[in-house]
Amino acid sequence: MKKLLNRRSKKIGLPPGTPVHIGEKKTDTVKITSVRYSNHEIFIDEHAVVSECFPLMKDPAVTWINIDGLHEVPIIEEAGKLAGIHPLTIEDILNTEQHPKIDFFDDYVYVEMPIITLTEKTEPICIEQLSIILGKNYVFTFREKESEIFRPLINRLVHDKTLIRKMGADYLAYALMDIVVDNYFAIIERLGDNVDEVEDEVLRTTAPEILSKIHTLRCGFVRLRKSVWPMREIVNTLLREQSGLIGEASKVYLKDLYDHVIQVNYTLETYRDIIYGLHDIYLTNLNTKMNEIMKFLTMVGTIFIPLTFVTSVYGMNFEYMPELKWHWGYFTVLVCMSTVAVSFVVLFKRKKWL
Repeated sequence: MKKLLNRRSKKIGLPPGTPVHIGEKKTDTVKITSVRYSNHEIFIDEHAVVSECFPLMKDPAVTWINIDGLHEVPIIEEAGKLAGIHPLTIEDILNTEQHPKIDFFDDYVYVEMPIITLTEKTEPICIEQLSIILGKNYVFTFREKESEIFRPLINRLVHDKTLIRKMGADYLAYALMDIVVDNYFAIIERLGDNVDEVEDEVLRTTAPEILSKIHTLRCGFVRLRKSVWPMREIVNTLLREQSGLIGEASKVYLKDLYDHVIQVNYTLETYRDIIYGLHDIYLTNLNTKMNEIMKFLTMVGTIFIPLTFVTSVYGMNFEYMPELKWHWGYFTVLVCMSTVAVSFVVLFKRKKWL
């Protein structure tokens, strides 16, 4: 939280719409990919230049421009000016620390959503920002770094007979969002496997490191839910808003996407309840184990109390003790003490305390 406040302090005193990158630098260079396609042809340039991309927007074919890397503010600012993007939108694109949102403008729709991946670091998941701008015949995407999440979509575009080549830019925006949401299912499934493993460990042992695993899982699902939960309202807004940029044919697919987002949220709620339940089960098992230990020590103490009493009586240094000169006294006391101990053990077994 302190690092987040330090990043946001860069904007103090600046006018609204000032382009300032807030977040971590996750790539060394900015990569621009341009994809222009129609039902009959497709052109892909994986090393495009900003100034050469945006004249393609006037082409009747669908144009998809993807920019990986947000730390080079001049490049993002230039892209915004060439595409006619509002300065407040550019400000939101560069701010990677805010929640998902959706804004409608006269000639484009702005959607901001998270891309979630697994990580081997202390945090179980990595959350990155994806900004989508949908225009009449173009789609812009801005990511913090390059990844392979959209590679299946590009492979689909290369084939002539796919549905996406016959639809407009609104369907392309849906396809991008759909891939990201489908990735949520994969992430949840992987985390769900971790939950099952921890659940087995909780039922099997009460090792201290299990509590740390439960805490890590809980933090991961809390972050995941915090990022994914607003997507429900975003997709619902796309369905309800009467925008000329989203056709009725694409809204059918957006309804399906909305159902997927609902399912993701319900699954997250289920796992959240399971994780909180695991924490309670762990504490219950720990308390049960402590009670078993205390019960065992109590029984041991109960057995040795009368034996200690006998030994303390015969340990007194009086000269005229009745059994002091008796030949069989020592052995008789040992037999009596053993009988008392065995009697307590038999009693505990009958009570099923042992």
